[in-house]
Amino acid sequence: MEHLAQLRRLGLFDAKVPRYTSYPPATKFSNDVTGAVFRDWVSAIPEGSAISVYMHVPFCRRLCWFCACRTQGTRSDAPVNAYVDSLRQEVANLAAILPEGVRIARLHWGGGTPTLLRPEQMHSLADTILEAMPLARGAEFSVEIDPNEIDEARLDALAAIGMNRASIGVQDFDEDIQKTIGRIQGYEVTRETVEALRAHGIRSLNADILYGLPHQNQARMAESVQMLLSLSPDRVALYGYAHVPWMAKRQAMIPTDALPSPEERLHLFHTARRLFLWDGYQEIGIDHFARPSDSMAVAARSGHLRRNFQGYTDDTCDVLIGLGASAISRFPQGFAQNASGTAQYQASVREGQMATGRGHIFKGEDHWRGRMIEMLLCDFAIESAPLIAEYGVDELTLRRLYRSVDEAFPGMTRTTQNGFEITEEGRPLARMIARAFDGYEMRAEGHSAAF
Repeated sequence: MEHLAQLRRLGLFDAKVPRYTSYPPATKFSNDVTGAVFRDWVSAIPEGSAISVYMHVPFCRRLCWFCACRTQGTRSDAPVNAYVDSLRQEVANLAAILPEGVRIARLHWGGGTPTLLRPEQMHSLADTILEAMPLARGAEFSVEIDPNEIDEARLDALAAIGMNRASIGVQDFDEDIQKTIGRIQGYEVTRETVEALRAHGIRSLNADILYGLPHQNQARMAESVQMLLSLSPDRVALYGYAHVPWMAKRQAMIPTDALPSPEERLHLFHTARRLFLWDGYQEIGIDHFARPSDSMAVAARSGHLRRNFQGYTDDTCDVLIGLGASAISRFPQGFAQNASGTAQYQASVREGQMATGRGHIFKGEDHWRGRMIEMLLCDFAIESAPLIAEYGVDELTLRRLYRSVDEAFPGMTRTTQNGFEITEEGRPLARMIARAFDGYEMRAEGHSAAF
């Protein structure tokens, strides 16, 4: 109880902070990054490089009320068909400026619902992408799978084009909770999808589950986690539901009086966490779990875990190129985000232009502060030596920073001989502590609850 009281005094249950899947967060992006800047950054990729590629499909047959992603509902195939044509044109525009020999080490199709594409569209997109940028040896090709929007023909297509990792959103298996969040997806249809994926040779499976949903309690949370564990996913993301109806209007459908309190959210997280640990999963950062043999767990143990827009990853590529409306690219020079609206995105692509709408050019302290925050959220610790060696940061500057954060979070952090670390007791505060290392002013309204 004293620990809970201390977390309360430090503001855990009131704070709203970035998730830090990028630094600076996307709320700090500006119009300084244009299509011309994007072209320059692509042209600067060294020949023969291995890169990552993310393709965004924003369409869903139905909109889930809990979701805050950039998606749009459609019952017609017409907008999807036009969008697929635009994606292929975007790849052609990119291929015209891409240096020789660039290959893909990681390819991810997300959304939205990429599995609403028809089999022939999946083949067409894969052919277009891989003709421009072939897969590197040992490449990972992952796809987000909606169990309500998949069939044998589309599974055949995905397996044929090289998918070797699948990701399934579960959210919660409780029927009352599913009705309240507008996401009906029973255990049986999820289990059948998992079995079908494995029958198609897909051995690597990710799953997402949420805590903090309306009507959730510890008993319901435990039951959903145990049902998920029966499917034996290799990785699990245990995300906190972000209730941001001022940003995602559809969340107004969710009754706020049914949401668990901030302190109840913490208990829900720990209920799920204990079950994953008891089942032999390795804890990864602030919200992931993985089988010890999974490559993400191996990366965490070896100090090679990273963080990007999909959360935690073992992807170490310097470049990530985002395809599709609102997709974000990452380069050593900064971030570039495509226009968010599909109409604006498609108009730019049709004209042979890059669809870049905004972004951020790294400057000043961005590199070393971003790396510090990534270290904290991946390893709960900062090593000073690599920061000093790679970025030329003054050791005294780091020590002063560590001391100021120690003073702000007494007993939850400590300065060490090698750098700085978050104590076991302080880990729920990780995003708040990361915020203390952020060099930018940040308005709380643009972000989600700290836990």
